[in-house]
Amino acid sequence: MTLNGHGLLRALSSFNNILLISVAIRIGLILYSEWHDARSVVKYTDIDYRVFSDAARFVLQPSVGNHAQGPLGTWFSVGDPYTRQTYRYTPLLAVLLTPNHWLHPSFGKYLFAACDIVAGILMYRLLVAIVLPSITRTKASRRPSTEESVEDAESSISRQASLLSAVHLLNPLVFSISTRGSSESVLSLLVLLTLYFALKGKWTRTAILLGISTHWKIYPFVYGVACLGVIGSERGAAKGWKGYVGSVVNGRTVRFGLVSAATFVGLGVLMYAIWGYPFLYESYLYHVHRRDHRHNFSPYFYLIYLTYPFEGQPAEELPIWRHVLRSPLISFLPQMVLSVGAGLLFGRRKQDLTFAWFVQTFVFVIFNKVCTSQYFLWYTLFLPILIPQLSISPRWAVLYVAVWFGTQALWLAEAYKLEFLGENVFYGLWVRGLIYVVGHSWVLAGLMQAYRG
Repeated sequence: MTLNGHGLLRALSSFNNILLISVAIRIGLILYSEWHDARSVVKYTDIDYRVFSDAARFVLQPSVGNHAQGPLGTWFSVGDPYTRQTYRYTPLLAVLLTPNHWLHPSFGKYLFAACDIVAGILMYRLLVAIVLPSITRTKASRRPSTEESVEDAESSISRQASLLSAVHLLNPLVFSISTRGSSESVLSLLVLLTLYFALKGKWTRTAILLGISTHWKIYPFVYGVACLGVIGSERGAAKGWKGYVGSVVNGRTVRFGLVSAATFVGLGVLMYAIWGYPFLYESYLYHVHRRDHRHNFSPYFYLIYLTYPFEGQPAEELPIWRHVLRSPLISFLPQMVLSVGAGLLFGRRKQDLTFAWFVQTFVFVIFNKVCTSQYFLWYTLFLPILIPQLSISPRWAVLYVAVWFGTQALWLAEAYKLEFLGENVFYGLWVRGLIYVVGHSWVLAGLMQAYRG
């Protein structure tokens, strides 16, 4: 069966068709969410969206108990988004969502859905302009010349890019999360923009966008390691350990690091000047010592749950061993060693940058002390761009997908008993969390083995 002979594939081979379908799905789901939420106790809209909206309202409505606490807060005459408990994001998110209160309550959902669409457009452009032409040239150099015209080659690339972009644009996990009101799509777009300019060799723009992405959510800072390796390798092959050090630490890499750090610090100083210590604590410091004993995919939750202080017992009275198990370093050290190490190992060539970021993010999520389904978007974001560089048989591809989904389903089945039935299944949930770690690690190892850069 050829691509042109199948109606669905023929429709999906047109990027414009994919865009139209993607937009229609998202608009339809947002309209449905308004109808559903008005009639059902169980809401379609994510609780986080209500948190964002409340924070935006507090920004718009300063009062005696609600005002920006930074030195410039009074001058700007804005409220404090952190007046809303559990709001632990950059104030920029609350500012972006202020139209929720003077334009339409679903403005934020449309904004997040639009970020999804723009991210898909960026993927398509990356595939058409950089990724697929490079692979096509490599394959052409390994086989006898053919009579395939330039137009045929461009048409083939466009069809492949459209189908690969559909992996993101028509992904139910992606469009359901954004239309429910999660802000992950904003970060995804920032990260993709960073990758876009990195693959084009625009390192100053890359550094600025990396700083902005890290301000939005801290984890993208690990991508800087791979960027420094690529920038350093552009000087030529490094000989010996001195040559390697010289490739990592030189004028170009130092400039990249300074521009990125200045962007991150500059944004932080501005936010602090307006919103003061609440911004610093809620956006960054809270996450350093956060001890989330609620169930999530990470197996660390059970250690935290077992060592959480009893009601009325001060943390200072806990035994030393419980302090050790509760320490953020228990998860932070292996997470950083693996994530930063992957950047150092794979971040040596520009064409390997997508793969390096994918691996860095995958291990970061697996070994994070808190992990929910939304975190999986952090690394699946790179798959449409990475798939052309993977050599996997259909049988192994199905097996990887089955294990990836299967380990999540196994955990979710047990989590349902705890969340909705109130059964004491903490130990069983922890065991399934370990299975999730092993299963996803196995999938990552398989994808790393299948990579053909």
